[in-house]
Amino acid sequence: MKEYLLGNAAIARGILEAGAGVVTSYPGTPASEIVESLAPVSKEYNLHIEWSVNEKVALEVAIGASWTGVRSAAVMKHVGLNVAADPFMTLAYTGVKGGLVVISSDDPFCHSSQNEQDSRRYAQFACISCLDPADPQEAKDMTVYAFELSEELELPVLLRPTTRVSHARADVNVGRGKTKKSPTSHAFVKDPARWVALPAHARTRHSVLIEKQDAIKAALENSPWNRLVLRGEQGVIASGISGLYAEEAIERLGSDVSILRIGTFPPPDDLCAKFIKHISKVLIIEELEPVLEEYVERAAREHNPELEILGKKTGHIPRDGELDSLVARNAIADMLGLTLTMEEPQSLTEADEILPPRPPALCPGCSHRAAYYAMKQVFGADAIFPSDIGCYTLAVDMGTIDTCLCMGASINLASGIRFGGEDRDICCSIGDSTFLHSGMPG
Repeated sequence: MKEYLLGNAAIARGILEAGAGVVTSYPGTPASEIVESLAPVSKEYNLHIEWSVNEKVALEVAIGASWTGVRSAAVMKHVGLNVAADPFMTLAYTGVKGGLVVISSDDPFCHSSQNEQDSRRYAQFACISCLDPADPQEAKDMTVYAFELSEELELPVLLRPTTRVSHARADVNVGRGKTKKSPTSHAFVKDPARWVALPAHARTRHSVLIEKQDAIKAALENSPWNRLVLRGEQGVIASGISGLYAEEAIERLGSDVSILRIGTFPPPDDLCAKFIKHISKVLIIEELEPVLEEYVERAAREHNPELEILGKKTGHIPRDGELDSLVARNAIADMLGLTLTMEEPQSLTEADEILPPRPPALCPGCSHRAAYYAMKQVFGADAIFPSDIGCYTLAVDMGTIDTCLCMGASINLASGIRFGGEDRDICCSIGDSTFLHSGMPG
């Protein structure tokens, strides 16, 4: 059966099909709709859903559920994984019992975020697997598989959708959700040598994690999301949604370029080796960090030392912002030595020149306007106004937003500015959720 689903709704569907019992999250674009899609059916599926006070709490609740044998998921945006990094890193040592999927939605181009960090680096850092979907169908299917892989390896699995996957809509083949007859009821089995991360235990568990690396690679080697098409001696390796851009570009160029699409990290060694041996020049297309490019460089030293590698380090693919089919098309054309490059349609360029800019703004009648006006009246325009993450930062044009760094930072920044010697009045603003999230310790 097919349903027309938002990417995040497809991920939610995958969670239901996998029979998860606990899903936790802290809201943040582009991940928020996952839990919003699950909440209306949570009772039907006897699914515990919660908006946690922050991402660290969300992950820890999901971990606790996993340690009882229940499949669980912790959902957050990419910067939320920074907040959850403390339990995330040690979780790779302790491992899991019930499948545990950490869904970290990346935001290339900073559509709704303060940075463009690449969650694949966290998977590398923690020595766990990462799944990188290209479209809503893959996002749903990978979610189901992630729970299975997590239980097979007894390790968490990171799912990394990006904004264009999370907010795309497509026809998705769906199965039936696993309806549980009663609420989740599992027991926690005491195992201090595993669940208590004392230094003596952690050293042993780190060795276990290292020993599992070959098992991770073996499990992902024949994944259906790693696809190889051999044609000519020039090739493209692309990951996630970039694989769709690359396929479209190759088709439009009518070229015989070989292509390897990667959907799993670590990448499949045997498939990559076969591809690298076949080609003489390769273009690596991936969004944000050169994770795949660095892997290909290492693999080429063993399998094809003369291979010419193009990508971010050669300037063919940008390291910042989103990619699209036009970027992929021009980079592939350049690799092939074609002089013809494409530019944005003239109509889009003209529209940018004619239409007035419409940056995001506070909603008409928003009470924040009055609050900021009062702050400025009381403290004066020359005061320092540290602020925080939330829609209220849209008041930057009112002259009452001087800083915005991360969740909960306004109070601490205000303290540091004062301790640094600033003697002007300081008045910081912070939202209620942000205050509870991480503002209270300040």
